[in-house]
Parts: sequence; structure tokens; C-alpha cells
Amino acid sequence: MDEITRVTPKAHLQEAVEALERAAAAVSKGNHGKALQHAQRAKELSPRDATIREIIGLSAYRLGRWEQALRELRTFRRLTGETTHLPVEMDTLRALERPKDVETAWAQLQRLGGSEATRDEGKVVFASYLLDSERAAEAWEVVKPGRITSDVSESRHRVWYVAARVAARLGDRKTALQLYEAITRADAAFPGLDELRAAIG
Repeated sequence: MDEITRVTPKAHLQEAVEALERAAAAVSKGNHGKALQHAQRAKELSPRDATIREIIGLSAYRLGRWEQALRELRTFRRLTGETTHLPVEMDTLRALERPKDVETAWAQLQRLGGSEATRDEGKVVFASYLLDSERAAEAWEVVKPGRITSDVSESRHRVWYVAARVAARLGDRKTALQLYEAITRADAAFPGLDELRAAIG
């Protein structure tokens, strides 16, 4: 509220807040089409509010509207200075088939840093990009797990998942199975475990 009040003309404030609230409610229900519609209206009223741009960017990403997602997430980053969604930007650039820009964004995340979850998600996206580009050895350098322990975050499990895929591609079935089993022990409902087990063989 402080942010939107600061950047929105008083004449538009109430309507902008109501549109943003409707957008946030739609996001919480997984209705990204409605969220995008309401957030775009909010943007018309308050174009400098970072949260509005964030909702538009993430909703557009969920809907596969890559150019719009990239534009809005970059605006969010410029307004806030946060790297939180740089991995989403990277994945959007993958979808747009802009490999040089994926690598530039990865270098930017390495330089600017971020939370553990943000850094882990960046590893997931970049290693997946490398794996898809038949650069499995480079992908391994990004996601190699080191010591496998039980007390790690969900974001680290996502890194392990990609690491297991990479290990399987490199022919290291033992390591791939160790990672698969560590993820399964931590969360038997982790998405994609059946596909991972099939890939390991």
C-alpha cells in the first residue's frame, strides 16, 4: 500500500488498489488470465508500481506470452533492483530461443546474486538450458550437488532433480540414483519423479 500510494496519482489511487487486489486474488486462485486482465487495468492507473508489473510479468509467463513477460519482469527489476525473477527472465529467453541472452542473464545473476532460492532456481534454468543444448558436462558444473544431506530446502531439491538428469545423460547412473533417492526420501510427491526414474533407467 505504501508503494502504490507513493507512485499513483490520488485521483486514480482507489481504482488502482481495487484492480490490484482483484489481480492478486486471481493469482491466488491460479487464474492467470483474469490476473493479467486486472493487473493491466491497474497498470493503466499506476504504471510505476512494481507489484503491478510483477503480477503482469508472472501471469504473462504462465500464459506463454513471452515478450510481454520479459518486458514486464525487466521493468520490475529496474524499479526494485531485485533479482528475484531473473531465473524467470532466463526461462522466458529460452522460450524465445535467444541463447546468448540466456547466458548474459545467467552472468548477470552470478554478478548480482540473490537469495538462496533465487540462485538455486537460476541453476535449474541455466543447467536445463545447457542440457537441452547438448552441453551436459557444462550443466554438471552448474548443478553438481557436493554432499547430499537430508536438511535442505525445496529449491535445492529442484537443483538435485536437474543434477540427476544431467548425471543420467553423462552415464553416471549411480549418482543419478543417489539424487533421485534423496529427493524421494524428502518428498515422495515431488513433481516429475516418475519421469526422472525412467530417464535414469
